[in-house]
Amino acid sequence: MTIRNKIMGLFTGLTVSIILMMVAFAYFLISRQSFDDFYKRLEIRAYIAARARLTKDEGNSAAYAEIRNEHLERLPHEREYFIRLDTTGKPPHYSELSPLRNTFYDKVKSSGKATYRFRDTFFQGVLFENESGRYIVIVSASNVFGQEFMTELRRTLLICLIIAAIVIVTTGLFFSRYILRPVRLITSRVKDIRAHNLHLRLDKPDSDDEMSELAMTFNNMLDRLETAFETQNNFVSNASHELGTPLTAIIGEAELALNKQRSELQYQQSLSVILKEAERLEHITKSLLSLAQTGFTDKKQRLEHIRTDELIFTVKETIDRINPDNQVEIDYSMLPEEEDKLVILGDPQLLQLALSNIVQNACKYSDNRPASIALAATDHDNIIIIKDNGIGIPTQDLPFIYDPFFRASNTSGYKGYGIGLPLARNIVRLHGGNIIVNSHQNQGTEIRITIPTYTPSR
Repeated sequence: MTIRNKIMGLFTGLTVSIILMMVAFAYFLISRQSFDDFYKRLEIRAYIAARARLTKDEGNSAAYAEIRNEHLERLPHEREYFIRLDTTGKPPHYSELSPLRNTFYDKVKSSGKATYRFRDTFFQGVLFENESGRYIVIVSASNVFGQEFMTELRRTLLICLIIAAIVIVTTGLFFSRYILRPVRLITSRVKDIRAHNLHLRLDKPDSDDEMSELAMTFNNMLDRLETAFETQNNFVSNASHELGTPLTAIIGEAELALNKQRSELQYQQSLSVILKEAERLEHITKSLLSLAQTGFTDKKQRLEHIRTDELIFTVKETIDRINPDNQVEIDYSMLPEEEDKLVILGDPQLLQLALSNIVQNACKYSDNRPASIALAATDHDNIIIIKDNGIGIPTQDLPFIYDPFFRASNTSGYKGYGIGLPLARNIVRLHGGNIIVNSHQNQGTEIRITIPTYTPSR
């Protein structure tokens, strides 16, 4: 069942149920009012009949009789009964009043009046006392007009209910189509989007409602998908180029060496070129493997309690071994007083790899000018800030710095493969952190890394 039919069915069922309950309640009230009115008419007739028949004053008796005959229309099957109470207080038995029970007479004697209904016959009894004695006056009649009125009322209410149901179904169809129209438009538009036209976007509705939010969310998802597809295409293209260059050099050098007999020195030179390109190929392959491994966020990592200050010291020692001429200094000015804030949960080898790559870039692209590593901590995060005074990153290149193999336009004079920063970001994300790059060309680069602080409650 479609959502449109579900909405229509729910709307129709709920509305018709409410109307049906209101109709039933109104019918009950009108029926009760009709019965009460009929009993009231019988009561008036009972008192008039008692005064017309049981009053000794002939003038008053004749007057009541005249009123009854001239102004009170006789009801269908109207009957009058006058029961004189004997000394025992028990009423005599009448076969016409056999439906009445003793409780009826007891209520008349105690309350002065009582009512009873037997099928289509209504009974009204009143207690009448005068100088001639105590009487129970009973008037019975059939409420034919009331029954006809209630029958007509039922017919009218049923017709109104059927008409209301038809109107509600029609209205439900219209509103369900109207409400779901943006969804149909979104569905139709989405069906047109394929891998080759991911640039297409959904039209945002003018209204600020859930449909507008859905369209915006879907457009954002398309933005991410388009970026992912472009990144993948660029990655494949760049990886093919980066892997193809050393392979071409190796094959070409080997073919050149085997083309004819050469001297020992020439063979050594060829093998040296082949070794250099093979090492380059190995470095690229290992970088790709590391990048691929850190791309799987659901992979279980070996997590340990790590002191970030000790991690930075280890990174500094690594950089000193790789590049003895570096001028990297550790900034202690923002270190917190509480040592517990410096504990994080993570994989020490991966974090060391990520920080080492970033610090090496700081040294390389600043030509070993002074750089700094600062550490700060809050109750929620450890913050590592790496600053250099190097060539910086051009503004137009900043959106692409996390694309594998992408290199800024001003780095042609520096050796590199464009793997370090994407690898570092993957590692930081694996640890629930974030990495932010602020850079200006020829003014240096600042990289801010945040990693959640470990707390025992986590």
